[in-house]
Amino acid sequence: MAKKVAEVFIETLVNAGVKRVYGVVGDSLNGLTEVIRKSTEIEWLHVRHEEVAAFAAGAEAHMTGELAVCAGSCGPGNLHLINGLYDCQRNRVPVLAIAAQIPSSEIGSNYFQETHPEQLFKDCSHYCEVIAQPSQMPRILGIAMRTALSKRGVAVVVLPGDVGLRECPEPALSLGSFDCAPVMIPSPSELFKAANILNQAVKVAVLGGAGCCGAHPELLMVANLLKAPVVHALRGKEFIEYDNPFDVGMTGLLGYSSGYHAMMNCDALLMLGTDFPYQQFYPKNAKIIQVDRLGEQIGRRTPVNLGLIGNVKDTLDALIPLLEAKTDQSFLDKCLGHYSEARQSLDDLAIADPGRTPIHPQYVATALDELAAEDAVFTCDVGTPTVWAARYLSMNGKRRLLGSFNHGSMANALPQAIGVQASHPNRQVITLSGDGGLAMLLGDLLTLRQLNLPVKLVVFNNHALGFVELEMKAAGLLDYGTELVNPNFATLAESAGIHGARVERPEDLKPALSSAFKHEGPALVEVLVHRQELSMPPTISLDQAWGFSLYMIRAVLNGRGNEVIDLANTNLLR
Repeated sequence: MAKKVAEVFIETLVNAGVKRVYGVVGDSLNGLTEVIRKSTEIEWLHVRHEEVAAFAAGAEAHMTGELAVCAGSCGPGNLHLINGLYDCQRNRVPVLAIAAQIPSSEIGSNYFQETHPEQLFKDCSHYCEVIAQPSQMPRILGIAMRTALSKRGVAVVVLPGDVGLRECPEPALSLGSFDCAPVMIPSPSELFKAANILNQAVKVAVLGGAGCCGAHPELLMVANLLKAPVVHALRGKEFIEYDNPFDVGMTGLLGYSSGYHAMMNCDALLMLGTDFPYQQFYPKNAKIIQVDRLGEQIGRRTPVNLGLIGNVKDTLDALIPLLEAKTDQSFLDKCLGHYSEARQSLDDLAIADPGRTPIHPQYVATALDELAAEDAVFTCDVGTPTVWAARYLSMNGKRRLLGSFNHGSMANALPQAIGVQASHPNRQVITLSGDGGLAMLLGDLLTLRQLNLPVKLVVFNNHALGFVELEMKAAGLLDYGTELVNPNFATLAESAGIHGARVERPEDLKPALSSAFKHEGPALVEVLVHRQELSMPPTISLDQAWGFSLYMIRAVLNGRGNEVIDLANTNLLR
């Protein structure tokens, strides 16, 4: 008997190495889920919200570099995927999204739950097409998977439920040996131009991003030859800062003053695999060389003197023989000294005074760093949890750090942890969750228990959208609409069958974390942290300084002077 479209569809996924599909079931997906139910080679991971499915698939793809899959039923079901898919697309991870559609005969009639996914998903995917006939399916699915892998992003296949139940005249396809990491090197003439700029420069700095993955030895060799301090963007942290004697920290709003000053005082900047977005943090008078495998990214953040299209590792391999070793390392030494001071000032903030509450969030992050496994995977919510992760979690070449660093979506940490833990059952997975982020997709706390995923959630509870409050204060505004009336998250977790602990005193933090990490199943540790903790950027503009002054004036005039006192006590009287 001829196989149904759904059978050939799933067989194609299995041939491509797909092990799981994240989603929420629905009648338009029945054909596919029935095939998965009978299969021993692929499983359905039932989450509580489709947005979580997309985030989870993206986290799996981020960790493995291989294709991950999520699915949503027709109309509202697949619409819920969109936010997570935007994150996958902007993180450049290969994800296939299955968007089920209403019965094909009803399309165009304003039928129940009718939408047009082929239009809706265009902006967050490299490929989005409808399977209208059974004979189309293997080829369209193959194109979608190859597109996701080769372009490192999202591909969407729209499948009407009735088409999935028809007989398929074509067999399942195989992707074959599909190499997604081709060698990419600039031309010899371009490399000579780059070497000439770098050899003539006196003070060279390097800014690296996620494109430095797999290029650690080459990066250190270049830094050593050029006596160049190495600054990293947030997505480059896990690939750059470990075992790096040239590291001077991160730049940007979440970074260190040392990273900022290294870039601002160089006369040549070598950008490696980064699309760091903030124009105000780039030097104005330095010659800039940018290396990126995506030519469209070159020069879009700051003007560059030379753009090189290529992979970082391949390009550095070809560039190194052309570089002249510098002997003067006074600029490097100055930057390293500045970094040591900046690092010490940050470490001084991570203190714990027994009995003093609330707890400084920096101390929570340092405790996590100390107690977590050598190969732990961290996921962090946007806002202040990302600040503390960036500044206090140390990478070692084995640990990983995931977040919504480009898309900047709330509520990403728990969903990403689900994808990491499902695909890496033997790794320790820890979230740095904000109280606002966790609450936004709180229902998928139940997914941890249902799938028995031993994720460890650490919740920074400051009863506010803390980073938003800081942004308001920097703009000279009173915070408004940011307060959160939270439940006892630990009690809530326990009601769902999850190990829960609530920490109010600093001396209780490490025992609670240790107990949670030893627990075999999922665990949640809620920590009451300072609401008024400042996360200062490496440089403050006059506008920002005026904003904070204006905030304080307005707070006092509005009878909220106690907030100013609390802010001072939290950040000055330690």
